[in-house]
Amino acid sequence: MSSYSELIKNFEKIRSYMREFYVYGFKSREEYNKKSARSYDDERRRMESWLGDHMSFVRTPEGKNVFISIDSRVSQHNPFYKALKAKSFTDGDITLHFILFDILHSPEVVLSLPEILEKIDEYLDGFASPMVFDESTVRKKLKEYMEQEIILGQKKGRKMLYHRAENIPLPEITDILNFYSEVAPCGVVGSFLLDKLEEKTDSFSFKHHYITSAMDSNVLAMLFKAMHKKCIVTVSNMSRRADEPRQNRIIPLRIFISVQNGRQHLLAYQPDFNVIKSFRIDYLSDVKIEEPTPRFDELRAELDQKQAHMWGVTVKTKRHEEECLEHIDFTVRVAENEEYIIRRLEREKRCGTVEKLDEHTYRFSADIYDTSEIIPWIRTFICRITELHFSNKAFETQFKKDIRAMYRMYGLEEVEA
Repeated sequence: MSSYSELIKNFEKIRSYMREFYVYGFKSREEYNKKSARSYDDERRRMESWLGDHMSFVRTPEGKNVFISIDSRVSQHNPFYKALKAKSFTDGDITLHFILFDILHSPEVVLSLPEILEKIDEYLDGFASPMVFDESTVRKKLKEYMEQEIILGQKKGRKMLYHRAENIPLPEITDILNFYSEVAPCGVVGSFLLDKLEEKTDSFSFKHHYITSAMDSNVLAMLFKAMHKKCIVTVSNMSRRADEPRQNRIIPLRIFISVQNGRQHLLAYQPDFNVIKSFRIDYLSDVKIEEPTPRFDELRAELDQKQAHMWGVTVKTKRHEEECLEHIDFTVRVAENEEYIIRRLEREKRCGTVEKLDEHTYRFSADIYDTSEIIPWIRTFICRITELHFSNKAFETQFKKDIRAMYRMYGLEEVEA
């Protein structure tokens, strides 16, 4: 049996395997040809150590296919967070971490960098094996903790003095953390905080539990950081149609998350093509933050304006906005005691409008960039639709053709669609 370490240094590697195993096709050992068979076995066993309670398999003519199986009625916590918590450290990383916090053991201890280095040397005198931390390494580590506001710094003349931040006790927010960790972007933060609580209670069950977004937490955190600093980023964008990822230099503007399927998209400006476009976050990796851009506020305001005609994540960039809008309207018949249909139209209309025609008839209408994005939603009203019009006739023809095909499939008498 091949040995493996449960801890991981490079999360992007395990993220790639997880997507191939559980998101993009449940490939068998024989079908997975990007790495050696031994590498496949090592990574599969590593994932089994985190996800064993949720793994199943099926045998096909192509081989044994492994997949994730989760019942959201009984599983209330995202199992993919276990992978994010399996971060490994070098001996130097973990040693310096504990020495620093032992030296700066309370907010009242305030020391300069030379004083901290002197105390580190005193600690290291007792080590059996030699270990040295130079001034640059310690300064970088202190800077990292200052960015996270764990360590605070204050200038005194030309010297920087460091001290530990005040400990903040966790309030009784178990329910909030339980909810946040399962539904919010970067919810793994909530999961880490839950691990610190002595008593845990499971308060929520989810009808639709979108767990695979957990694997994109690192990418999402970097994008949020770039947006906070209004910076340009360089990212690798994977495509299932290409063997190698493409490098893109973009300005990240907003994150859009679908409430229907949990998929996360980045809306970003691409300077090379002078367009705002969407990128699937699960296809992005290796985010590198570059310099701030003075155009961030202008571009975000432009995107906010375009949201008035966005049903999903498609953005059109023609000079005259009205030239690229597509009109949709449909009429629904609402029976007695079906007020919930009206409430649902109002709740889910997004950029559309709902008009009452009479006591039992309502019309939804919208002008949007892409008719194809709204069609799945329109289908959910299909048994109540009495009239429908698309300005994009190709989509209207296809929609009605699909309806006729459905009637034939169920052996029903064909009606005029």
